[in-house]
Amino acid sequence: MQGDDPYTVASHNSSWVRIRMPKTARGARPKPKPLKRPTQARAKATVQAIFDAYVRIWRREGSAAVTTRSVALEAGIAIGTLYDYFPNKAALHSGYVRHCIEQMISEVDETAVQPKDLPWQTRLHRTLQIVCGATEGDSPRFPPDMLALEHQVAEPKHQQRAYQEMAAMWQRVFGACTDIDPPLPPERIESLHLAIWGGRRYAMVLGFGPERLERWAREMESVCLVVVAHQLSSKT
Repeated sequence: MQGDDPYTVASHNSSWVRIRMPKTARGARPKPKPLKRPTQARAKATVQAIFDAYVRIWRREGSAAVTTRSVALEAGIAIGTLYDYFPNKAALHSGYVRHCIEQMISEVDETAVQPKDLPWQTRLHRTLQIVCGATEGDSPRFPPDMLALEHQVAEPKHQQRAYQEMAAMWQRVFGACTDIDPPLPPERIESLHLAIWGGRRYAMVLGFGPERLERWAREMESVCLVVVAHQLSSKT
């Protein structure tokens, strides 16, 4: 199966069959997406190797050099193995972005939500360092020019799902801050999420380097501290 043809594969009665992708009302086909999620350890390791190769090529040679064949060669796997998960380049882009968001949410949950007996200031600091990209240094999760491909790989429903998952993450972070009394209302938490993630996306457009991201993360932390201090003062 060639990665740039109008066909993909779908499961039918436990078998994989080749079907033609339907067109939308405007004649455009739906955005390509990963075919399946890895569930077993070996499959997860394969997909991680694919993503690692994808990032190495992008950083070394730019987005134009990222193809399904170049990624398979870099990862040391057969092209057919890559096609088991990603039928073409656009699906690979989509899968990588999804992977990064899931990875970021998981890291926040592990370091800022799940630990016990952390003061709220520490939970917010850890969350902001991750979400603002201040911990990524010279190896950012999202290459600076990745937003240019967004229209090719993300439908509105994908944007909505990512937004909801990240908004829910922020609710969990503040839900773990039991020492903020009274707690922040959900709509204020959502507003902070919009401000912070919107800023991160614009920083990608502007190509912020590690130092600028670190400074911006500190300033956003100061903003959050003011918001929480105002909430705490409302109790008196």
